[in-house]
This record gives sequence, structure tokens and C-alpha cells, in this order.
Amino acid sequence: MSKTIGILTAGGDSPGLNAAIRGVGKSAIAGFDAHMLGFLDGFKGLIENRMRRLTGEELSGILTVGGTILGTSRDKPHKMSVGNKVMDLTQVVVENYERHHLDCLVCIGGGGTQKNAFRLANAGLNVITLPKTIDNDVWGTDVTFGFDTALGIATEAIDRLHSTAHSHHRIIVVEVMGHNTGWLALGAGIAGGADVILIPEIPYDVNAVAESIRRRSQRGSRFSIVAVSEGAMSIDQAKRFQDASESLAKAKASDDKGSSAAKKQARVELEKVESSRDGNTLRLSEELEELTGLESRVTILGHVQRGGTPSAADRILATQLGTACSKLIHDGQHGIMVALRGDQAVPVPLTEIVGKRKTVPTDHSWIQAARDVGVCLGDV
Repeated sequence: MSKTIGILTAGGDSPGLNAAIRGVGKSAIAGFDAHMLGFLDGFKGLIENRMRRLTGEELSGILTVGGTILGTSRDKPHKMSVGNKVMDLTQVVVENYERHHLDCLVCIGGGGTQKNAFRLANAGLNVITLPKTIDNDVWGTDVTFGFDTALGIATEAIDRLHSTAHSHHRIIVVEVMGHNTGWLALGAGIAGGADVILIPEIPYDVNAVAESIRRRSQRGSRFSIVAVSEGAMSIDQAKRFQDASESLAKAKASDDKGSSAAKKQARVELEKVESSRDGNTLRLSEELEELTGLESRVTILGHVQRGGTPSAADRILATQLGTACSKLIHDGQHGIMVALRGDQAVPVPLTEIVGKRKTVPTDHSWIQAARDVGVCLGDV
């Protein structure tokens, strides 16, 4: 019997979403005579029962289109805002899943989507996920679709800023997306020839960065490009963040009477550290200008990194994972994410993925390559 597959896109938009929808839908319809239902605006549409039937005709022509034809949102089924209340509407999702006689629900998204899908799997639904995010931080897959496109955009921006930095003898500080991981800033910084790269995984000393720029000036290079992840932290901020995180973990594991107060205090401290990270890039630029005597300017790339036409690599990856997804559904598999391992699309249990984040290892080959060509990473 033919199967009915639901599909949704959740979290931030990312290049390659439509290619993934197309990959799942076209292969499922043509190969297995499946019926496709697309839920609008992420989990919110599933809760509100807003959907559209996806036919081969509906899926035609969307491979190269950015964004997502289904729309997206960051709503979570177990924490939905309804009026002035936050409610757990997981049961509503279950009811709508059963109402449409779904055999499987495909959830396309990043780390948060993997967690939400896992909760639905625990509620009894057949769920499969696909990993997308420009941050490339989903655990269990070599790469996420969306990353390659964003990497190309960020690299091109750095390329273009070289001429301005050189002409005006300036420091140009380029803020690249990546709140918790530095894959995007690291890759774009290396590819774009940045002189300094600052990422969340390696806390920086602004004096070390300034000294590196001063040495360049002494050698006759009167400009510098600094590529910085939006989540990069100074050594002091990183220590405060680690201390607060450890305090919170300790309080959560404790049964002492004072554990509740300790958790509250740790959360307050974490919020303070997070708040102090706002405007980090602007402060960094001001500090570098003061310490080096060179004029400094900031360019924040922002959401331009996740817009527009997906790259060829992202179209191929999204199609590969999408078609593998439809085969896994046909074979009756669920409770998994379809990941890329080497050149193969493989199923990985959601139990191995949720609660984890793929950060840049400090001994990663990209880190070593950056150091070998003289890039300052803020720590020496």
C-alpha cells in the first residue's frame, strides 16, 4: 500500500530547504507512489492543521529557489504560546498526525528541530529528520546543507572587503554568523584570506589580536581583515560562562535544599554573560583601534548569509539526503536522522544526536591550516 508522508521545515531558513523537500517528495511519489502533505510554518502548521498537498507538479521548479515553499517558524510543540500562556500541545500534533493517517513525519531543521522531532518520536510518532543549518553544528553528520552556500557568501564578502581595507589602511572587522560554533567564520576566514579569525571555541585575548595586527603594520601591511563569529568570546567572558555552566550543572544534579536557589543564581549569571556578548564585535573594533592606532570599521553580514539560491553542493547534498529519506520511509525506518558520512547517506538514531552540538575541535585540520599560514586565532 502507498504511504502518506508529512513534511515540514522548522527553525531558521537555510539554502537547500526546497531542494530537500523536492528530493523527498519526487523520489517518494515517483518511486513508491506515496502521498505527500506539506505542513506550513513548521510545527506551528502541524498544530494548527495548515497544510498543502505536494504533487510532482508542486515540486517542479523549486530546486534552485532559496527559502522554503512551506514556510518556517521556531515554535516548539511542547512550548507553544497561546495567548498569554505557554502550553504543551504535543497531543494536538499526535491527533493531527493520526487525522491525516500519516505513516511518517519528515522534519527538516537544525539542532532544535532534532530535539523537537525526538520528543514527537517519544510520543509515538514515526519521525525522520534531515539536518540543515548554515552553522554546520548538527551532531552526527559530516556536513549540513545550507553551510556551503553561506560559506561562499561570507567568503565573497571578505574578498570584497580586502580592497577597501587596503585602500584606506584600515582594520575591517567582519562579523559572521555562528553563535555557538565557528565553522562558518573559520572556513570563510581561511578561504577569504583573513588575517585574524575569532571563533567561540577559542576564547581570545584582544591584546594578542592587537599585537598580531601591529606586527603586520611593522612588516608593511597597513591593513588587516578580522573575521569573527558572532558568538566569539574573550577569555574573561569564556571563563565566566564556563563557571556559570558548571554551577548550573552541579545544581541540577544536586538534591540539596539550596539547589533551587543555586540553579536560579547560575541561570542569572549565564544570562549576564550572554548579555555581555551583545555588541562584542563593535567593542572589539573600538579596542583594536585604540590599541593599534589604526582606523577600524565593522561589517555585520547578518541574514544575507542564509538567503538566495543554494550552491550546487547544497543542492546535491539536500537531494541525496532527501532521496535517501524516502527510501528509509519505504523500508519502515523511523526515529532517525539521515546523515552524510563520507559520501554515503546513512540513518543515525535520534538518541545519538539530541542534546549534542558539533563544535570545531581545537585540533581540527582547518585550525592547523590557519595557524600554518600565519592567521591569528586570538589565543597567542
